[in-house]
Amino acid sequence: METILIVDDEKNYLVVLEALLGAEGYEIVTANDAKAALATVREADLDLVITDMKMPGMSGMDLLEECKKTKPELPVIMMTAFGTIEMAVEAMKKHAYDYIEKPFENEQIKQTIKKALENYRLVKENRLLTEALSDRYRYGNMIGKSKPVLKVYDLIDKVSRSKASVLITGSSGTGKELVAKAIHYQGPRKDRPFISINCGALTETLLESELFGHEKGAFTGAVAMKKGRFELADEGTLFLDEVGEMPPSLQVKLLRVLQEMEFERVGGTRTIKVDVRVLSASNRNINVDVSNGAFREDLYYRLNVIHIDVPSLQERIDDIPLLVRHFIKKFQNNGKEKKIELSPEVWKAFYSYPWPGNIRELENVIERAMVLNSGETITIDVLPEQLTGAKTEFDVERFIPPNVPLQKALEEIEERLVRRALAQSNNVQAHAAKNLGITKSLIQHKMKKYKIIV
Repeated sequence: METILIVDDEKNYLVVLEALLGAEGYEIVTANDAKAALATVREADLDLVITDMKMPGMSGMDLLEECKKTKPELPVIMMTAFGTIEMAVEAMKKHAYDYIEKPFENEQIKQTIKKALENYRLVKENRLLTEALSDRYRYGNMIGKSKPVLKVYDLIDKVSRSKASVLITGSSGTGKELVAKAIHYQGPRKDRPFISINCGALTETLLESELFGHEKGAFTGAVAMKKGRFELADEGTLFLDEVGEMPPSLQVKLLRVLQEMEFERVGGTRTIKVDVRVLSASNRNINVDVSNGAFREDLYYRLNVIHIDVPSLQERIDDIPLLVRHFIKKFQNNGKEKKIELSPEVWKAFYSYPWPGNIRELENVIERAMVLNSGETITIDVLPEQLTGAKTEFDVERFIPPNVPLQKALEEIEERLVRRALAQSNNVQAHAAKNLGITKSLIQHKMKKYKIIV
């Protein structure tokens, strides 16, 4: 629901416009002088300002200038009963969206408002896309070619085309938000907003306000109307991170919104309807929370229409070389890309360490190494203590698939070793073969056997 501020010192025009535009489904806020209007512009979430030109004290033209300083993209429509070509030109030079003379035709002003709101919506969506697409989203910037990750990619492709709710689970640092962004940006809502909120980072009162918005005066500190994340995500996607941390009282309200796609702002009485796809994530075992009554069963099934479990780094150990090279490139200083290698001891430590912090921990380790390392080879002495003290023997148990015949298990191990050697050597087959102690022709034979394409 778009919110329009109408500013005029003539009460009749405020009443007429509020009735006319309220009937069109807009939310109307009014002010009878420019000074009060400017305070509303600074504090509230608005989609359009309609202001009279001539008012006592601060003029509409002054208000226009201040609006453009505060919120440059916010459209402002000017009205006046004393219109001249010069005034219209001046208003447009100061970036007014349009200029309307009083008395106006109802259909004329409705069409002008509709166009202004559509234009502002495009501006906001383009800004969100520019921010979101500053990184390339192909599977949400996820890096990896291991089988567990390919399974996640396949699920993303399938669910991105639907409207179904998706519950994304996995340990902290595995990239659950990246999965959510990939689903959004590969789906039909990719040109609409992607809005996220961490349900475990806010108090119950603040979380309710952030989700559903609040009206002015709804509680101490609510100095202006504020739209919530559901409203901001209208026609787009809302990502509820750590949804398992949501208090029981809010779980009831969330369930209603998911069922009806409507709600009221905190302190408000008007029902707001939205069209939002909800994606959620948790590092908790919500099944257990449902069993012990900490999480509503009906809400769980509403959120968990489709389930994606993001593998830990330990489950996708074959992706370590790809991730390492990605992070090295990311943290190279001043964009000067020189070839940085890892010593054999570092590789051994990386494969031996269990990575409880997952990809986020690996990224931090690489950033630290890039800061402390002075040469072209990252050595063991720049790694944090928890890695240098890690067991460095080859842990074959981590490579053996469970409950498979001997020959299949050996082939699985062989394929993973070949893939890992190629990734470590930047897909240079001769180097990978040398590291494995085999010939180049043999590694090519293995690549053909396991359908490995580089």
